[in-house]
Amino acid sequence: MRAVLDHCTGGTERQVAAGTLVVTEGGTSSGHLYVLVEGKLDVLKSDMVVATIAEPGAVFGEMSVLLGLPHTATVRASSDSVIYEFEDAASFLIQKPEVALLLARTLAQRLNAANTYLADLKRQYAGHGTHLAMVGEVLQSMINLTPLEVSPGSDRQSDPRM
Repeated sequence: MRAVLDHCTGGTERQVAAGTLVVTEGGTSSGHLYVLVEGKLDVLKSDMVVATIAEPGAVFGEMSVLLGLPHTATVRASSDSVIYEFEDAASFLIQKPEVALLLARTLAQRLNAANTYLADLKRQYAGHGTHLAMVGEVLQSMINLTPLEVSPGSDRQSDPRM
């Protein structure tokens, strides 16, 4: 992702102190996209750290921008950091197709990792008769939903179609 830094003209460079929240889960989508220049950030879902961003050029805030939904996670600086902030992410991605392609590759890698993990779960629990044996059915149901209807998360209302 370091290659993204070569295309970050037009962004606002921000100094972010350790402990600062850059985006908040459930917060209204600002349309902003962020790129880490230096430092370290934690990604939290429901107050649990699920990932760490430490690679210069790593992009975050993209899910909210691309889906037009509230932020799906909180991003907090775990050390003093420097980021680029792009206020009009859609325009930035249109003007910089190289960044859009790098972002698409990153998202495809994440999806591939999640699919591989879920396929492994399905294999491990097939025929066990436990609730985990339903992984295949749940995945198939999610795949068949139109994109705007997908609302993952255990604390959301259940989908009556499943």
